[in-house]
Amino acid sequence: MLAGRNPDKLAHLADQLGGLEFAVADVHRPETVQALVERGDVLISTVGPFTRWGGAALEAAVAKGAHYLDSTGEPPFIREVFERWGPPARSSGCALMTAMAYDYVPGNLAAALALRDAGPAATRVEIGYFVTGRATRSAMSGGTLASLAGVLFEPGFARRGGVIVSERAGLRQRSFTVGEVTRAGVSLGASEHYALPQSYPGLVDVDVYLGWFGPKSKAISVLSRTGGVVVALPVVKTVTSGVLKRLFPGSSGGPDQEDRDKSATLVVAETFDAQRRALARAVVQGPNPYDFTGKMLAWAAERIVNVGVRGVGSLGPVAAFGLDELATGAEQAGLRRAE
Repeated sequence: MLAGRNPDKLAHLADQLGGLEFAVADVHRPETVQALVERGDVLISTVGPFTRWGGAALEAAVAKGAHYLDSTGEPPFIREVFERWGPPARSSGCALMTAMAYDYVPGNLAAALALRDAGPAATRVEIGYFVTGRATRSAMSGGTLASLAGVLFEPGFARRGGVIVSERAGLRQRSFTVGEVTRAGVSLGASEHYALPQSYPGLVDVDVYLGWFGPKSKAISVLSRTGGVVVALPVVKTVTSGVLKRLFPGSSGGPDQEDRDKSATLVVAETFDAQRRALARAVVQGPNPYDFTGKMLAWAAERIVNVGVRGVGSLGPVAAFGLDELATGAEQAGLRRAE
C-alpha cells in the first residue's frame, strides 16, 4: 500500500503502478501514520530529510509492532534509531533497519565480506563510498540534497576503542585506490558503526568515508576542523540551518532514467589488525544509488514478510538477514563483489 500526504499524487502514482491501494498519511498527524500498520507489517519510510520528518514512522512502527525499513543516510537519525528506538523496539517485538538502501547496505556488505576473509585478527575496518560516472547535481533528488544539507553542521560520530564517540562530519579524509584510480572521501557517521559490531564483536574501530566530493574532500576536511567549530555555535547554526532549509526544502522529484544511467555505485572496505596491518579488502559495484535503493528496500521487505528477520530491535543488514542472504539480495538488486 502506498501512503503519503497528497491524495492526488498518490492516486496518480497508484494508477501508474497498476491500481495499487493507497492511504493518506501526514507526519504532522502521527495518528494517520500509525493507522497504516498492524503487528507484523513492514513499514518502509522514505520521508527525508529524516531528521526533520522521520520520527512519526519510527514511532508508529514501534507502537504497533511493525517491522521498519528506511532509506536515510543522515547520521543523527541513524544514531537515534540505534540508541533511542532500539530498546523499545525489542520490547515491542519488531525490527528496525535504518539505512537499508545505498546508504548504507553496500558498505555493510563489503565490510562483512572483507571481515570474513580477514578472520578473527581484524579489529578495524575502513569503508569508502563513491559514485562513478558522470554524477552531477541533476543526478540527485531534492530529498537527497535536503538531507545532505541538513546534516552538514550536525554532530557526527565514529567508533573508537569499541565505543561510539561524537565528532564532526568531514573531520578526517583518506583515499582508496581501486584499479588505477585513487578516490578521496571525508569521514561521516553511518550505520556500519553500530551494525557491524553486532555481527563482528571483535571490531574496535570503524570508519566510513563519503567520496561524493572528489578533489574537494580535502577542503571539506579542513573546513570541518577549523570553521566547523564556529558554524556549530547555536546562533550561527540557527541562521545557517534556516538558509539551508530555504535552499533545499525537500522532495522535488528524483533524477530520470537518463540521469541515473550516467552513474554507478562503487564501495570499498579494508580491514586491519590491532597493529594497523592490512588483512583483507572487498570491493562491490552496482547500479545507480537510486535504482539500488528501490530494489534493496523491496527485497528486504519481501524477505521479512515471506521468511522473517533474525531478531528484533535496531539491526544492521548482516545481523538481520545473515551475510550470505544479504549478498544474494544485494546481487538481485544489481550489487556484486568485484574484488
